[in-house]
Amino acid sequence: MPIVIIAIPKETAEREKRVALIPDTVSKLVENNHEVWVESNAGKASSYLDEAYQSAGANIINNRTTLFSDADILISIQSPAQDDLSKMKSESVLICLLWALQNEDLVNFLQEQNITALGMDAIPRISRAQSMDALSSMSSIAGYKSALIAANELDRYMPMMMTAAGTVAPAKVLVLGAGVAGLQAIATTKRLGAKVEAFDIRPAVKEQVESLGATFVEVPDLDDESETESGYAKELAEDEQERQRQVIHEHAQKSDIIITTALIPGKPAPLLVTKQMVNDMHAGAVIVDLAAEQGGNCELTTPGETTIVNEVKVIGPLNIPSMLAYHASQLYSKNMLSLLDHLIKDGKPEFDFEDEITLHTTITHQGKIISPVLKNN
Repeated sequence: MPIVIIAIPKETAEREKRVALIPDTVSKLVENNHEVWVESNAGKASSYLDEAYQSAGANIINNRTTLFSDADILISIQSPAQDDLSKMKSESVLICLLWALQNEDLVNFLQEQNITALGMDAIPRISRAQSMDALSSMSSIAGYKSALIAANELDRYMPMMMTAAGTVAPAKVLVLGAGVAGLQAIATTKRLGAKVEAFDIRPAVKEQVESLGATFVEVPDLDDESETESGYAKELAEDEQERQRQVIHEHAQKSDIIITTALIPGKPAPLLVTKQMVNDMHAGAVIVDLAAEQGGNCELTTPGETTIVNEVKVIGPLNIPSMLAYHASQLYSKNMLSLLDHLIKDGKPEFDFEDEITLHTTITHQGKIISPVLKNN
């Protein structure tokens, strides 16, 4: 059986503390006769030390150039810089969060280098691929952490409190978008004792919202076809967007916290919270915009910063999963192991494009674009 070198570099992107594989996962790959190389201190920022990787059977590599040039499969969180990628050998495999629709230059470069690239963000949302779904894993972490950020920034209690000085009403939370991140934000703010409402253009998520104890906010007369085949929200027509904003405006005025989570793959985040809505919120209210990296759901969001408008805090956090790097790395690592188990046959990666998972996840192969989403874009 051929020996495949699976390499894990240290992440160099700003704010990135995660690592693509943790020691437990490395040990499983080593048991399957794969050789695993880990760049020195690759896991340090997420509390996974070199000694743990060595105990799991990995080789610790101090030379980054050697790691990239000798790897058969290179696994990372973010895409490495092009200077690093240029060192990879022809026909080697890169697996990471590629965001191919937003990174045309990177995709072209990978084609030119004859690198087979797979996007962890492109895993199709089908039942067979659930164990590989890194976006869901990371979104769950982001939703959880967003609730804690909001609670920390709010200048009042989250739960109802009965004290000798009187009863304090619970905080009112409005979650916009009830995907994985939104549902986790709902669950976490409910556990903290808040009164929670949630909005989503997809009527199908109403039952999930209500099962978590939140009230579902409905907009009348929206298009029934409000989601894609893969379960993401579709972009609304302009008149529907206006009706949506009117309803959100009414509920925003009563909210202590708004958490926004709405994203449309390959497009800027939809505008849900306008400047006027923010102006009409009460002093001390908090907005946490999880869509900040895609431009934000709030008109006043500045990515990576906290903006105060009329004493309302608008927070635009970046790379929230990296704030919980230990568990984020653990979940991503398990997603990656599932994909590798799917991909590697008889000791080497095989690309069967009749398989839906392989077809949609593979962005480039043998100098060609494979992804149907990119081909149809």
